[in-house]
Amino acid sequence: MMKNRLRFFIGVLLVLGVWFRFVNLDGKFYWYDEVFTSLRVSGYTETEAVQQVSDGQVIGIPDLQKYQHPNQEKSVIDTIKGLAVEEPQLPPLYFVLARFWVQGLGYSVVVIRSLSALISLLAFPCLYWLCRELFTAPEVVWMAMGLLAVSPFHILYAQEARPYSLYPVMVLLSCASLLRAMRRQTKLSWGIYSATVALGLYTHLFCGLVAIGHGIYVVVNQGCRWKKTVASYLLASIAALLVFAPWILILIANFTKAAGRTNWSQGELDRLSLVKNWVGNLSRVFFDFGITSDSPSIYLIPFTAAALMLLILVGYGIYFLCGHSSQRVWLFILTLIGVTALAVMLPDLIWGGIRSTKGRYLFPCYLGIQIAVAYLLTSKMISSSVQGREQQLWKIITILVVSSGVVASAISSQAQTWWSKEWFSENPQVAEIINQGKDQLVVSDLSDASLGNVVSLSYLLDPQVQFQLVVKPTVPKISEGFSDIFLYGPATVLRFDLAKQQHVKIEPVYKINKDSRHKVWLWKLTKQ
Repeated sequence: MMKNRLRFFIGVLLVLGVWFRFVNLDGKFYWYDEVFTSLRVSGYTETEAVQQVSDGQVIGIPDLQKYQHPNQEKSVIDTIKGLAVEEPQLPPLYFVLARFWVQGLGYSVVVIRSLSALISLLAFPCLYWLCRELFTAPEVVWMAMGLLAVSPFHILYAQEARPYSLYPVMVLLSCASLLRAMRRQTKLSWGIYSATVALGLYTHLFCGLVAIGHGIYVVVNQGCRWKKTVASYLLASIAALLVFAPWILILIANFTKAAGRTNWSQGELDRLSLVKNWVGNLSRVFFDFGITSDSPSIYLIPFTAAALMLLILVGYGIYFLCGHSSQRVWLFILTLIGVTALAVMLPDLIWGGIRSTKGRYLFPCYLGIQIAVAYLLTSKMISSSVQGREQQLWKIITILVVSSGVVASAISSQAQTWWSKEWFSENPQVAEIINQGKDQLVVSDLSDASLGNVVSLSYLLDPQVQFQLVVKPTVPKISEGFSDIFLYGPATVLRFDLAKQQHVKIEPVYKINKDSRHKVWLWKLTKQ
């Protein structure tokens, strides 16, 4: 009876999880990174787009968003070339899939995000397969799927037009296929594993860390001896690397460009703030109420206590897994968690940096943690050795964990923006101010404001709003016939040149709180 109730409970969670992944896809702010996804899908490069829109001529929103969807001028080859030249740190698999997806269904925010939502559903059968390879008790499998279904963290990235819904799918798929290959020891099974590793590398470079973890697991599992399984793993991994070799060459050839795109990761953060971010990101896997690491609310007792209790639960879950499962199981989960965590976190601790504060890079760790917690909760609820009050206590803990995820997901699903919209989440407020005007013109220097921010803003503006864009050192001639003229971005040089050359009065309209400093990002221009 207990097992039947558990399965019904998990079934409800799965239904909720699917619903959360598709609800309100068009109601969320289409932010900077997603704009660049659409740019890659279009086949244009950022350089081409900037050159064509920044000539100082007045253009409409359709002219600006031309570079957001496929057209006859560019092909899927151009999508791959754009990534290779400007963002080689992003392998092309997801972007190619997105290109074909919007070509077939038409371009819109809902369409391109629905691809990520659909891909995220593949995580469920992959997780089911992995857990069946690891555990004999089917209840552990269902609990793991339930935790994944209502995880606010997974739901959030399932609704973004980025590769982060495909990343965990490929992690789970390669993990399950490895265990199957080790169990069956056939050429076909090892070939399937090799293919999943190659596909994972073409999805996200950090899938390589997962493959390294697999190598550690295989070697230790085989007693650190040269055996057939170790040889098969090496051959499969070499084959996967050969398939991925063309992109490795592209990455090497354009390393400087890749380094420039990721220089944000060299930001400075003290060690206490690093740890605070790590705890915050881990908490978001189970509950997430939109509090960022910079928010004063992070220090409120309820949230601190909840994070502390979650850390205890996770720590005990891993400890319980190691003490009550076979080495084959706990070693696999520990390598899944540990290799990526150490590879991402240690460089930030030793040399400085903030890459480890981005939870999206730690999907393998979170998946391993969720499996460990699922094993703990299930074992405590259905084990014959746990009776009475203790079993009731674990039932309450399980309900609290999943309920927190459901409530958090319900809240975030209706929010226009959330902590994951990392770059200029103030665009909705800026757009609201602009939309209140009449005959609006938005002037911007793309050298300061960035093409990604300007295009992101365009998704939020009324259709009649016009743009006049330039790059340094060009100063646009402000066009006639507009009642409300706004200057978007810091425009440090441009606003002084406009005031001097065209005798306009420039007043601040909207300030953002960036890096603990108030910075004006929207100005109102009035001709004198």
